[in-house]
Amino acid sequence: QVQLVESGGGLVQAGGSLRLSCAASGNIFRPNRMGWYRQAPGKQREVVATMTSGGTTNYADSVMGRFTISRDNPKNTVNLQMNSLKPEDTAVYYCKLSQGVIRTNYWGKGTLVTVSS
Repeated sequence: QVQLVESGGGLVQAGGSLRLSCAASGNIFRPNRMGWYRQAPGKQREVVATMTSGGTTNYADSVMGRFTISRDNPKNTVNLQMNSLKPEDTAVYYCKLSQGVIRTNYWGKGTLVTVSS
């Protein structure tokens, strides 16, 4: 089994910054993909940014140029640096890890990010 624990959410004013972190533990192997998803009230969960263990990144258009994903493979951590935050970034942010031939997905419990205008 794999466990994911997020941290770093909170309340910030528009234009501010936050850094989210996710630590994975358990039966983790590479290659894998770790990333961040978010779900705003009344909306579907959407991808924010992902990064493979090989370093390939993918960003949602809405966060391109403002958010940066990074990871530490030996420590099995992934971070999301969020700058120039907007009220529409308000959501619960979830960490996800995908691994294996059948791409088993593991999710964290989420951390709330609230951006005030």
